[in-house]
Amino acid sequence: MPIEVSATAPFTDGHWLLSHNGVVDRALLPLHSSAESVCDSALLAATIFDRGMDALADIIIEIGTADPLARLNILAANGSRLVATAWGDTLSILRRDDGVVLASEPYDDDPDWDDVPDRHLVEVTGDRVVLTALDHPKGSR
Repeated sequence: MPIEVSATAPFTDGHWLLSHNGVVDRALLPLHSSAESVCDSALLAATIFDRGMDALADIIIEIGTADPLARLNILAANGSRLVATAWGDTLSILRRDDGVVLASEPYDDDPDWDDVPDRHLVEVTGDRVVLTALDHPKGSR
């Protein structure tokens, strides 16, 4: 894919900003007229926006199960809520006095960085951080 503005994160639905760090087979993603580009990240973002952020865990499990080589690290924020997934790639979290940092990898040598386990959803609201395992759908293990 050529490098172009429409294929560059963050993607938005007007309420959420979303970034995808990874790769997924575009053939598994439905085409959306709202997608800002035909790159995998834009199509994935449009799929997530279409189904809603509350369905993020289910979407990642479904797509990750269909594409075993997929790397589906998502970071989405709306100003009061931060949601992220670790699926096939690294994700790190730093809890600080002034907030929470989520990053692909630590950007400094602060000893308080923690790795988010693979195949987990992270939800941050205020000072509350919840990690939830992303399990395979029943019968697909």
